[in-house]
Amino acid sequence: MVKSLTAIGVAALLLLGAALFEWGFVGTQFREYGEELHSLYRKADGGDANVEDAKAVQASWERRKKNLHIWIPHNDISRMDDYMSETVRLIGEGEIPLALAKLEILIHLTQCLPDTYKPGIENIF
Repeated sequence: MVKSLTAIGVAALLLLGAALFEWGFVGTQFREYGEELHSLYRKADGGDANVEDAKAVQASWERRKKNLHIWIPHNDISRMDDYMSETVRLIGEGEIPLALAKLEILIHLTQCLPDTYKPGIENIF
């Protein structure tokens, strides 16, 4: 009986530890990527952004998503990929107002997506 309770307690602690790590890791990745997007947004809004800046932010996302695939569904990653690809193309073509709109969507996603993986009443029911 004591061994069973100990095993259950250890399993619960391991699950709690993994959940805390996941929330922290996902939140940190999206927060840091959001800062990069804000920087690109400011540059684009000021007229200083070029396609190389956008590609650098896209490359940063490519590195991050390799680790995020473990923790979040492919659909969310795919949505970020799509908007980032469109942003790179729009900046390259000089369509800055449209690129700013896509960047606003990406910034919003970096703020909303991590919260969808945290336990909360809205995520349970």
